[in-house]
Order: sequence, then C-alpha cells, then structure tokens
Amino acid sequence: MRKLACIALIALAIGLNATPPAAAHSFSPQQKQEIDKLIQDYLRQHPEAVMESLKAAQQKADAAQAAQQQQAIASKRGELLHDPNSAIGGNPNGDITLVEFFDYRCPYCKALEPSLEALIKEDGKLRVVYKEFPILGPTSVFASRVAIAARKQGKYAAFHDRMMALRGTIDDDAIMNVARAAGLDLTILKRDMASSETKAIIQHNYALADALGIDATPALVIGNKLTMGAVDIDGLRQMIADARKADKKGS
Repeated sequence: MRKLACIALIALAIGLNATPPAAAHSFSPQQKQEIDKLIQDYLRQHPEAVMESLKAAQQKADAAQAAQQQQAIASKRGELLHDPNSAIGGNPNGDITLVEFFDYRCPYCKALEPSLEALIKEDGKLRVVYKEFPILGPTSVFASRVAIAARKQGKYAAFHDRMMALRGTIDDDAIMNVARAAGLDLTILKRDMASSETKAIIQHNYALADALGIDATPALVIGNKLTMGAVDIDGLRQMIADARKADKKGS
C-alpha cells in the first residue's frame, strides 16, 4: 500500500510537469504547491517507499534484459555452438555446452580456468567452446592470433593451457615463448597469424559478442543464460545442472 501511494504521488508530480496546455488550468498555482509539499512530506517520512519503488523498477529492468539476452542467444545459437572456427574442449558430443568468451590477459579468465579444467574432468558430458575475445589491447589480440593459428598445427590446447597458466608480464615475446614451449613451428605460425582468415575469426567473435551484449571477460553462455565475470566451481555446476534440466523440459 505504501509503495502504491508513493508511485501514485510521483506519477501525479510527473503528470503536473507534463500536463498539456489544455489541461494546465486544472490546478491552480497554490494547489500545485500544496501537492508538491504533500509529495515532499511523504517522501521524507517514508524514504523506504522510494527504495522499494526503485528496487521494483530495477527488477523489471533486469527481467527485461534477461529476456532480451535469451532471445539473442536463441538467434545466435548456431554461431555459439557450431562455429567450425572455434576450438572445442571436453566431450565434443556432450549433452550440454559451455561457451566461454575470454582474453588471455584477463586475470578473471585465468582465475576461472582451474574450475573449467576440473569440470571437464569430472563431467564426461560437458562440451566447451572457446571464443577468442581479445579486448584488453594489442597484446591480447596478438595472443588470440597465435591461438587461432595454433589450431592449424593441432596444438591449440597445448598453447591455450600454457597461456592460461602464464603469470606476470605478458607481452609478445612471452607469448611467443609459450608458443615455442607448446611445440609450435614458429615460421608456419607467423604466416598463419597474419592471414586474413585469422583476422576474420576475431572480428566475427567481436560481432557475436556485441549481438549478445557481451562487453567483459570472462563471459559464459550455458543453455539460454549469459553470465559475465568469474564464477566459482559450485556456481558453474549449478548453471550446468539448470541448463540440463531446462533441456529435458524442452524436449
């Protein structure tokens, strides 16, 4: 009741300020002053009503955003799950897919990596799709180009795992040292890094992320839900379980 009263008063105040000229004479200046005072007095006496209204508005906005994201995920499902240019981890024929947008220089991506590795080992039906999403500068783009080129030599996983474990200063030299340790032929690697195909893959991932509203790393798509930021292993387990449950209901 209190929240409804607050909303009604605020709506009345907005209505007064937006009253069309033909209806402007409905309230006299004195009446408008009295109404303004009534609203101000009420808000001073019941500040919690404002918080409740703001909370309800935020919940409504969050629900609308979630619905929009779900619609975007559904429209881009093929690109998310079955892009031949994306590396696959876990069980290629798994019953649920986790899509990760990541940056090799992102500390939160590195913090998430052990949980992902543990989940792949414990969940034999989990499929992981890796989306190169370098947003932290030219060095990040360089690392993604190396990773994409490494796929052509069948050494994506070897490079990816080492890069995710790399700490300290990450520059082009450090990245090439990782590539060398992963057993990559650097001459072939540099050629493939410079190809238009490698550039196109990164640009495609940028466009896909933009369509989904992704602007940070890590970003995870599991089922029809998008989560941005590091998630602990229990949170990931729950998200995967929820996605499986939703799939069963939909089938």
